[in-house]
Amino acid sequence: MMRQLPRNTRQFIYANKTTMTDQDQKQLGNILWGIADQLRGAMNADDFRDYMLSFLFLRYLSGNYAAAAHKELGPDYPQLTAGDRRTPLAVWYEQNPDDTGDFEKQMRRKTHYVIEPDYLWGSIAELARTQNGELLQTLKDGFDYIENESFASTFGGLFSEINLNSDKLGKDYQARNAKLCTVIKAIAEGLAKFSTDKDTLGDAYEYLIGQFAAGSGKKAGEFYTPQQISSILSGLVTLDSQEPATGPKRQLDSVFDFACGSGSLLLNVRKRLKDAGGTIGKIAGQEKNITTYNLARMNMLLHGVKDSEFEIWHGDTLLNEWDMLREMNPARSPKFDAVVANPPFSYRWEPTAALGEDMRFKNYGLAPKSAADFAFLLHGFHYLKPEGVMAIILPHGVLFRGGAEERIRTKLLKDGNIDTVIGLPANLFFSTGIPVCILVLKKCKKPDDVLFINAALHFEKGKRQNRLLPEHIEKIIDTYQFRREEERYSLRVSMERIEKEAYNLNISRYISTARADEEIDLHAVNAELITLAQHIETARARHNAFLQELELPALP
Repeated sequence: MMRQLPRNTRQFIYANKTTMTDQDQKQLGNILWGIADQLRGAMNADDFRDYMLSFLFLRYLSGNYAAAAHKELGPDYPQLTAGDRRTPLAVWYEQNPDDTGDFEKQMRRKTHYVIEPDYLWGSIAELARTQNGELLQTLKDGFDYIENESFASTFGGLFSEINLNSDKLGKDYQARNAKLCTVIKAIAEGLAKFSTDKDTLGDAYEYLIGQFAAGSGKKAGEFYTPQQISSILSGLVTLDSQEPATGPKRQLDSVFDFACGSGSLLLNVRKRLKDAGGTIGKIAGQEKNITTYNLARMNMLLHGVKDSEFEIWHGDTLLNEWDMLREMNPARSPKFDAVVANPPFSYRWEPTAALGEDMRFKNYGLAPKSAADFAFLLHGFHYLKPEGVMAIILPHGVLFRGGAEERIRTKLLKDGNIDTVIGLPANLFFSTGIPVCILVLKKCKKPDDVLFINAALHFEKGKRQNRLLPEHIEKIIDTYQFRREEERYSLRVSMERIEKEAYNLNISRYISTARADEEIDLHAVNAELITLAQHIETARARHNAFLQELELPALP
């Protein structure tokens, strides 16, 4: 039976409580997903996702800005009468035209952005409610304003992939405007039934990303790591890197995800550490897909991460298209306390001679063209602090494939950089059914062995996907934290044995889940058969006596 951890430790492990009740959270998520499912019509789910999440983000920005404006204006903030559907800020602008400039300067300084009254969610929702023909144009102007005039680079190009002129919304302006009115009115009515603080909207956003991912098949791998997997990775990297048994760190100066998708994994790390009483300094992420890059920035802001606390960069990780990371001076090159990643599996890339001299790969060699898995790993590992910890999800092939991958794996092992290998069940991801593993790497690790955890058989089977339950997640993290050994589940393997296995990390070489056949006592079995034969003879004789009395044929 698995040992139960103390309550506060379990809370740290799950780290997923919100200000809403679980029932409310599920109900709001279901309402919003029902709206999406009903109103998208023939539109592709991925396309409709971008519209819906952008509207949810606008609702968050507006609510946050209105609350800050209320605090700034104090008693001058208008109190509207029942039935007045204008926004309070629109009324204040009408009453104080000469003061709006100074007010906006103050808001830029304190809140870091400005939204004019016409572009606030309340104004947009009212246009939708009244089926106003100006809704589509107002949305265009509002998105443009937020991108280009609201503030700094955080909003730059944020809505660039939202095409309000798309034929997917309707044949002409009137049809598109009517469609947007219907969608926004439904969202506004759905949100009105619940508290709309930042945690609520953040949870709704996260839920919808997961739902859209479930319907996106292989495309889901581009932007979403299932929460159960995120919980494992965040649980691993927030523990003290050198002494995991001492528990979570109190402070992470920085965390980095070089294939961050929608940013959910980074937010999971932040929330887990925050719920454990700790703090994170800087959140950094990189994403190649422009639409997903925009989702990640929205996701950060929606979860209350200030624009000064995160930096998400749009660019190719393998080509290192981020000037900050290309710093050649080792003293100025950025390093991170924690690195987490779920990069695309066995991604085909173009390893060039120039990349062979790249500071990330030079000492290891290049990953093969057919699978960039180790290229992604070495990229993240390069930017890990000496005392940091990295957790990355990869296909099982990295554990045993030969050639260039074997050479890279061997050097990492000889240098003492691979700390733990965790095998997970198959069919956990939306984008693939293959089983995957988690590699935990450190530049300075204390144990002179590698911990293997075979969690492949510990899951709940689902119709379309398998699931890891909280106890499965807890068991993995607990085994890593205390470096436990358990028959058919986990084992600490010495470097001497790994060397004898030619640096092959295939988990089945070290941990067998097969149970030994039960030994059979042939003498006991024979004695039992003799006894049973005697019972049969006795029963037959008794039965034949009855048959004889009845003048019926005897049993043979």
